[in-house]
Amino acid sequence: MALKKDPVSVVCFGDSLTWGFNPTDKSRYGHDVRWTRRLQQELGAGFFVIEEGVNGRTTVFEDPTRGDKNGLAHLMTVRKTHMPIDVLIIMLGSNDLQDRFNMSANAIGLAMGRVLFAATQATDDVEGRAPKVLLMAPPPLGDFTGLEYEGLYSNAHGGVQSRRLAGVYAGLAEQYGTAFLDVGRIMSPSPLDAVHFEAAPQAELARVIASEVRTLVDG
Repeated sequence: MALKKDPVSVVCFGDSLTWGFNPTDKSRYGHDVRWTRRLQQELGAGFFVIEEGVNGRTTVFEDPTRGDKNGLAHLMTVRKTHMPIDVLIIMLGSNDLQDRFNMSANAIGLAMGRVLFAATQATDDVEGRAPKVLLMAPPPLGDFTGLEYEGLYSNAHGGVQSRRLAGVYAGLAEQYGTAFLDVGRIMSPSPLDAVHFEAAPQAELARVIASEVRTLVDG
């Protein structure tokens, strides 16, 4: 009798945009809303989607006020926890745009390059093969004028640099041989806080990501 084949493992690695932060009340969106759970619905039983989002996570930077937000430092543990990983989805960069880090889109790109290098290497374990990677650029930030996060982000810095990030990430995807998705072509952040996702567009986002995942798996 043939052994049953395991489902395709898909790990979603990111920040609050992956965790499912609700800008209305700062709660977590439910399973029927957040794009990671909707992605599972779109892909079906042949796939197993794993959520690895942490609020405030950066690419490589230590947060001097919140601590323990360094994505690169988290990545190898996440990879080993869930190995073997077939597809690794990475969406980071929004937190790097905060004024306290003072990072340009190009500098964030250099940081993301370190993340992608680590993501595309095999680990020193039997099941530590390199996953296929989908790099996603978060949508450009909105207008912070009069909003709660105006003290963390400025329109002059974070807003401007966020609009350059997709182009930088597209180049990185080509360099590291990963798939790429510009989320800003699908949705914009909520006008409530200029960073996080509204509920309604996440269904469409999940559909687009599902198509990208299937292409990676079939390729």
